[in-house]
Amino acid sequence: MISSTVTTGTWAIDRMNSHISFSVRHLGMLRVHGRFNDITGRIVTAETIEESAVSARIGADSIDTGFPARDGYIKGADVLAANEHKAITFNSRTIRRAGANYLVGGELTIRGDTKPITLTVHLGGFGSDMTTGQPVLGISAATTVKRADFDFAPQVPAAVVGADIELTFDICARLV
Repeated sequence: MISSTVTTGTWAIDRMNSHISFSVRHLGMLRVHGRFNDITGRIVTAETIEESAVSARIGADSIDTGFPARDGYIKGADVLAANEHKAITFNSRTIRRAGANYLVGGELTIRGDTKPITLTVHLGGFGSDMTTGQPVLGISAATTVKRADFDFAPQVPAAVVGADIELTFDICARLV
């Protein structure tokens, strides 16, 4: 059963049941999609959601677009520089209600460069895993970042690779 009542505690992101993806306009007419296969992190829920906190780590070299040559380029020095910067991290700073959703402000670090971002988060709810009975938490989130903010492939025109990168997060977390 799913509940919107807050269950307080510390939750570990379940990497097998979570999905982080991105999309970016390509050649001005279609979107290229990809995902990251390595995510860890914690969500600490307090008495009210606004007092809660989120931290996440994404393995920069876990990118998967379904095209190995593209993955290699994205992992390389022009984009993620995954050999030098192993992780993409997010740490929340503020959480506030916005209608049926929440706005989670925080710091996103990519390539060692930290920028403020705001995630629009939908709280899926608190419940129990039907197979294990273990408490679970589900959230979905989205944001858009500017390619230029993180100096991704600055020599590539926006007509080839769009200026905006859409990030989506579907997170399952388990109470620890």
